[in-house]
Amino acid sequence: MADQLIKGLEGVIVAQTSSSKIDGQNGRLFYRGVPIEEFVENNALYEEVVYLLWHGRLPTRSELDQFMAQLAEERPLPEGIAEAIREYPRSADPMVVLRTTVSLMAMYDENPDDLSPDNLRRIAARLLARFPTILAAFHRLRQGLEPVAPRKDLTHAANYLYMLNGEEPGPRSVEGVNAYLVLLADHGMNASTFTARVVAGTQADMYGAITAAIASLKGPLHGGAPPRVMATLEKIGSPENAERFVEEALERHERIMGIGHRVYKTWDPRAKILREMARNIAEETGNRKWFEIAHALEQAAVSRLASKGLYTNVDFYTAPLLYSVGVPVDLMTPTFAVSRIAGWTTHLMEQYADNRLIRPRAEYVGPVDEHYIPVEQRG
Repeated sequence: MADQLIKGLEGVIVAQTSSSKIDGQNGRLFYRGVPIEEFVENNALYEEVVYLLWHGRLPTRSELDQFMAQLAEERPLPEGIAEAIREYPRSADPMVVLRTTVSLMAMYDENPDDLSPDNLRRIAARLLARFPTILAAFHRLRQGLEPVAPRKDLTHAANYLYMLNGEEPGPRSVEGVNAYLVLLADHGMNASTFTARVVAGTQADMYGAITAAIASLKGPLHGGAPPRVMATLEKIGSPENAERFVEEALERHERIMGIGHRVYKTWDPRAKILREMARNIAEETGNRKWFEIAHALEQAAVSRLASKGLYTNVDFYTAPLLYSVGVPVDLMTPTFAVSRIAGWTTHLMEQYADNRLIRPRAEYVGPVDEHYIPVEQRG
C-alpha cells in the first residue's frame, strides 16, 4: 500500500479528527456526534457550533454570551488594514481580497507564532470575527459606498448582512444565513482543510495556514460551484424552461452544476435544509424567481439522475439563498469561507496539538541513465 499510487489521495486516511463525521451512503453529517439537523431544528446559532467545534462541547448560556462578546470585540479592523483595503483595486476578486488581507493580518497580530492552545483560539476568534468585516468593507467600497461599521448587538449572521447591505436584515434572512453558516462550518478532510493542515504541519503560523486554505477554496473544483449554479439559473430564466434545459444538457453529456457530490451517494443533508431556508427567504423578500427556477431544475434533474446516485448538493440551494439576501455572485465563495473558517481552525488546532510533518512521496516516471551534454555540443 505504501508504494501504491492513489491519485487525488481518494480514500486515503491522512489524519484523525473528532470535529465532523460524514456518512456519505446515508446522507448524514455530524459535528462532534450531533446531527446537523438538530442544530437547525433548534435554531442554534453559528456561534454555538463554533464553540462546540473549538471546545468539544456546547457552551452554557454564560459561556455563549462571553464568546459572542469576544467575537463582537474582534470585528473592527485595525486602521492599517482598513486603509489597505481602501487601496485595493475595485475590480479585485473578493477571494483574492480575503486571501491577501488574512496574510496582512499576521503583521498586525501581537503574537502570531505562539502555537499554544489558548493563543490559537485567540487567533481563530480574530479570524472568524473579521472575515465578514473584510468582505463587507470591500464590497461597499467597490460600490462607491463607505463601509458600515460592525455592530456588537447582532449575531454573526445578522451582522454580516447588516454590513453588506447597510440595513438590518429580516428574521428569515438571518435564519437562512445562520443555517447556511452552521451547515458549512466543517466537512471532513476536504481540499482546503487538507491544505491548511499541510501548512500547519510545518509549524507555520495559523494566518499562513488559513491563507493557503483560502487559496485552495478559490479553485472552481472546490469552492467555486455556487457562482456557476447561479449562472445556470440565470441561463434557464424561468421555471418553465427547466425541463428542456436538463434534457438538452444530458443529451450533450454536460454536467448540471449543483448536482452530485464526491462523498454523498444520496441526498446531501445540507441541501435539503437549505431548500427550505431558500423558500422562506423568497417568501420574506418577495423575490421568488430564483428559488422557483432552482426548485424546478432540481425536480427535472433528480428525476433523471437519482438512479445514478446524483442528487442536489449543498451548492445548489446556496446560490439562490445567498443571492436573495443581497450576496452578489462573486461573494458566494468568500461567504463559504466566512462559515468554513470554523472548521479550518478546528482542524489546525488538532494538527498543532499532535503534529507530524505531512510529507508524502512521489513516484518518479521520468527518464533514467541520462548524462550532461556541454552546451557547445547540444544540437
